[in-house]
Amino acid sequence: MKIIALIPARFDSKRFPGKALVDIMGKPMIQRVYEQVTKSNIVDDVYVATDSELIFAAITDIGGKAIMTGSQCSSGTDRVAEAARTLELEGNDIVINIQGDQPLLQPECLDELVQPFYNSTGLTMATLANCLEGEEAINDPNNVKVIIDINGYAIYFSRARIPYDRDKKEKVQYYKHLGIYAYSNAFLQEFTKLPNAPLEDIEKLEQLRAIHHGHRIGITITTFDSPSVDDAADIAKVESILRSHKNS
Repeated sequence: MKIIALIPARFDSKRFPGKALVDIMGKPMIQRVYEQVTKSNIVDDVYVATDSELIFAAITDIGGKAIMTGSQCSSGTDRVAEAARTLELEGNDIVINIQGDQPLLQPECLDELVQPFYNSTGLTMATLANCLEGEEAINDPNNVKVIIDINGYAIYFSRARIPYDRDKKEKVQYYKHLGIYAYSNAFLQEFTKLPNAPLEDIEKLEQLRAIHHGHRIGITITTFDSPSVDDAADIAKVESILRSHKNS
């Protein structure tokens, strides 16, 4: 069984065109993500999957690995699945899907991401969450919340504040979904063929498709955060965090 990390990236982001190549303290964002993933001890290989020759060149020019995918891919997951087919991965190989807009990704969290595959027989999909604090962060729809059952599987994901504390008598712990996935390659290929779920289209959260069709998603709670760059204003926040890490 191999563990292959794939980073889907496109140039024509709807909310932030050219986001993958935006400069973050002297490096394109996609390069920063790629370099962080290559630091992982559990990943056998890392590729950027893209339909952009500019992004492809940004990675290969630094000696990295990239795969050109078709422009018809409607999501990052579709792009990752196509790249996995290009690599001719086996069904039991683990594919890690890392968003190309998470330049602060900590490589240690990838170890935590894949651990449930060794602990749970038959698991086909896993992801990460961490504790979410502060009213502004909890109410931010860009921070996707997840609620988890007693066995560590996702019950639901939402951009809304879940669970809803009706009586406001309890200390509620909210969990933020980090948007990093691991799948068996066999399930990844199956997942991309499943029909969209109604709640997926409402929330604009692709992982709800798996739950809708009866598949379990294992959740690991991590102490690491991996904030995403959703718009231009987030660049300054990321650079501020990088500077603080450098100074410390």
